[in-house]
Order: sequence, then C-alpha cells, then structure tokens
Amino acid sequence: MKILGLLSVFLCVIGGVYAQEDQTKENEILISRKGQFHVYWGWNVSWYTDSDITFKGEDYDFTLEDVQAFDRPTPFNAHDYFNPAQLTIPQFNFRLGYFFHENYNVSVGFDHMKYVVKPYQIVKMTGEIQNSGTDYDGVYNNTDQPINKDFLRFEHTDGLNYVNVEVRRFDEIYATKDITFNLTEGFGAGLLIPRTNTTLLGKDRYDQVHISGYGLGAVVGVNVTFYERFFIQSELKGGYINMQNVRTTESKMDEASQDFFFGQFNVVFGVNINTKRGKRKKN
Repeated sequence: MKILGLLSVFLCVIGGVYAQEDQTKENEILISRKGQFHVYWGWNVSWYTDSDITFKGEDYDFTLEDVQAFDRPTPFNAHDYFNPAQLTIPQFNFRLGYFFHENYNVSVGFDHMKYVVKPYQIVKMTGEIQNSGTDYDGVYNNTDQPINKDFLRFEHTDGLNYVNVEVRRFDEIYATKDITFNLTEGFGAGLLIPRTNTTLLGKDRYDQVHISGYGLGAVVGVNVTFYERFFIQSELKGGYINMQNVRTTESKMDEASQDFFFGQFNVVFGVNINTKRGKRKKN
C-alpha cells in the first residue's frame, strides 16, 4: 500500500507539472459528466477505534471492554493484487457510479475490510459464564481477562464487508487537454455483511456470511483523469459501524454485538463510460 500511495502522489505531481506547461485556450473544452457512468477497483488500509463487545448465548452473557483491533492487509505482490483468481484476497474497494447531474453522482460500492481482535491483550470483563465445561465458568465484575486462543478468537477477516450507497459531489479544479484534476466528497450508508471467523469457549468455528448491522460514512478524494476516460483516485474515508447481530457459533442463540468508528485510505483505478464533451462553464 505504501507503493500505491507513492504512485498516486507521483502521478499527481507529474500531472501538475504537465498541466502548467500545456494549458491553452483549447482547454475551454471539457468532459460533460451528466449521464456518465464510472467504475473503479482498488485497495485500502483501515483503522478501527476500540470497542466494547458483548457476547450472549444460552449459558453466558458477558462484555469485553475497550477491545483493540486492527486490519490485515495482504503484503503487496503481483500474484495477489493482479491475478484475477486472487482479486478478492486483499482488502479492496469496488464501486459503480452514475452522474445524474453535472456535479453529482450516486454509486453503489463494496468495501472489503478486515478486522482482527488483537490476541493476548488484557481487557476488562463483566458478566457471567455458566455450564460451558471450561475453566472460564464464573461471575466477572470488571475483571482482567486475557484474550487467549482457548477463550476467544474474533475476526471479520473473510470480510468486514460494507455494502453501501453514496452520493458524491465532483468538481474540476484544474485541467489541460489530456489531464483533469478533480475533487470529490460525499456521504453514504449501507449494510454490514461480514464473514466472522469466531471460536468461543471451545465451540465449533463459525464463518458464514450474514447481515449483522449498518454503517454510515463520509469520504473525500482527489481524482486525476487521463484522456477523459481513465483515472486514478486517492480517498480518505471514515464512518461509524454498528453490528448488533454478529453470528459467533452454529447456534442462532449465540451472538455478539459491537459498534465502533473506522477509517480508510484508498487508492483506486477506474474508467469513465459514456463520456461526452461540452463547453466549460465560466466562473
């Protein structure tokens, strides 16, 4: 991801130099965006705030406080990032959008993040566990509890999948004949459909797709478009995730709940479809 970040900065700098050298009156012609489609694919790194996680089942009801978690980006390599058979392995972003106005688009996207509870951290635990057949039976009152592998493994690593709809504004900030610099910002909402890799108190592992909650988000990005059609875009995205029905075992009686804030840095590559040319609006 560091390589992708440096690449986006490099392209922006090169494009800026080119723009300063090549701007002419001919550039009063621009892309007319209304009616245009676009699609992009790229990758993200993510961050999460600490969260309280509550686990409920037939024989237990307890909360772990201020649990730390991190993402799990795939090390950059051509096999995982550019092999069509491996494209969904890294943390990725996919989006399809449509400009219903010269400056506004609506889009649907799939943000594939990964969420891993930090193992062996010590957290405060409140609640009770009964008849589990493990050494963890008992009553807890703000008790220090290590998150050991025989107690809990909790990961949304087959996907903290955020399926969302966004509305974004899009503004051209500088242009030449072949390169356009744009600023985009917007907000959105959607559903969390994770595959949660969980083992709890020695119960069988559960890892199936399920609807678990909702998310809200906002994004700002810089877009560099080449020859009207191809673009690279870097984005900062943040928001709130609330999951009140996270499946943890094969039993539907066992579930977890949590909410937290998240952040993303994304680098994406895309293409514009149905591009048209028109006159630039005078300021």
